[in-house]
Amino acid sequence: MARIDGVELPRNKRIEYALPYVFGLGLKSSRDILTKVKINFDTRVKDLSDEEVASIQREVSAHYMTEGDLRKKERADIRRLQDIGSYRGLRHKRSLPVRGQRTKTNARTRKGPRKAGSAVALKRAVTKK
Repeated sequence: MARIDGVELPRNKRIEYALPYVFGLGLKSSRDILTKVKINFDTRVKDLSDEEVASIQREVSAHYMTEGDLRKKERADIRRLQDIGSYRGLRHKRSLPVRGQRTKTNARTRKGPRKAGSAVALKRAVTKK
């Protein structure tokens, strides 16, 4: 049972692929950590000793910002952009894509589901006389 920064790692996965379950760690940083603490990438999480888990935890807490601290920093960065009134901050406020993507079509992930009635404004049905 390996817990890194409050996250329970899946027991049957290789440690190389289990570490990215921690928010803020990706595959590259996972491999860097394991190389630094000299643990084989093929080792399963359930096969790790307590000393190995402790060494991974020390390495992560010493050199990486993860979980709550990272989420707090991201929120603060977005709030700062909104407070200074930057273009990116306005896009965040309006729930629109921030990085220059088109919005005439697509962008549904960021904008949410289509709103009823706004597809074609004032379009009237043709009536037969």
